[in-house]
Amino acid sequence: MVKMQNLNLLQIYQDLHQIPEIGMEEYETQQKLLSIISQMPQDFLEVRTWKTAILVHVVGQDTSHTIGYRTDIDALPVTEKTGLSFASKHPGKMHACGHDLHMTVALGILAKFAAKKPAVSLTFIFQPAEENASGGKQLYESGVLGSWLPDEIYALHDNPDLSAGAIGCRQGTLFAGTCEIHIKFSGKSGHAAFPHQANDMVVCGAEFVSQLQTIVSRRIDPVKAGVVTIGHLEAGTTGNVIAGQCQVDGTIRALTQEVNVAIQQEVRRIAEGIAQSFACQVDIDLHQGGYFPVENNENTTAEIIKYFKSSSLPYIETAPAMTGEDFGFWLSKIPGTMCWLGVDSPYSLHSDQMAPDTAAIGAGVRGFSGFLDRRAAQLAN
Repeated sequence: MVKMQNLNLLQIYQDLHQIPEIGMEEYETQQKLLSIISQMPQDFLEVRTWKTAILVHVVGQDTSHTIGYRTDIDALPVTEKTGLSFASKHPGKMHACGHDLHMTVALGILAKFAAKKPAVSLTFIFQPAEENASGGKQLYESGVLGSWLPDEIYALHDNPDLSAGAIGCRQGTLFAGTCEIHIKFSGKSGHAAFPHQANDMVVCGAEFVSQLQTIVSRRIDPVKAGVVTIGHLEAGTTGNVIAGQCQVDGTIRALTQEVNVAIQQEVRRIAEGIAQSFACQVDIDLHQGGYFPVENNENTTAEIIKYFKSSSLPYIETAPAMTGEDFGFWLSKIPGTMCWLGVDSPYSLHSDQMAPDTAAIGAGVRGFSGFLDRRAAQLAN
């Protein structure tokens, strides 16, 4: 049984797993977290809420520095098929990306610092809507952090491909920046027998998708990673009617913001050019929000890698991944680092059978509380 500062973390994890909620709707989750936080020593804790977010400030011995630790709290619209005895009680919703484990580790770390005043102040950010609504960007731009805004910030993300408790990290980009593609072409429908009297959006959409393939292969430096994926194309209603509209949806992924923006510009240019050549209307929605690349800061990352290489936890230098994470927005504003925490599962993130090895909880708490304690001592005047 995983216990930390009188908290039964395994039970907390199981309780959180049963109440998954979609971004900006994490009301039950927020109340559960507040209840647990209220059981900790309150001598140097201050708590604020913003919508479904929770901010906990731990007043340090030296208040001239503040270290941030962020966890996400939302779930996914996935129907769970794990067969666990503590499976989701909310139909069609599941913690399939491990945010329940992220929250549990954060609570364990917070409990340690609530029991012993840290060398500098800490701000714990329990952030909503990582999956669907750029919760990090919303929270940052709300201004609610105020004087609690950290000087540097850290976070973890579970990784099914690493052994339970292993730490993965790297200098530079850990996760890609992402951008949603939503494009609608509007022409003129008509009878299949009279194509000259219509403006076929099936052909238009097909041409657009085909031309997108030239962006990464011919418009982006081949040593800089990026990808454009179209996952949805819908046009027409039946085989003998020429379609007057075509909806195309997809995603851009790139390891730097520079490349992501360049790809966005090319997608827009191609869409506008196709619309002109087909004499049709086009509506273009390229939505990045706060999903910037997770670009680890050189100095903070050097410190955390140095620490974990000397710790008892296995350390692995990982390759960058094309997955997205809105912690990238935090890192665009505040220097910091995100690491992987291994959870050893045969199922991928977002799978309806994702079930992490809970041995990672204790390892995550020990590893990150140890690092934050040492980092606080380094920063203290």
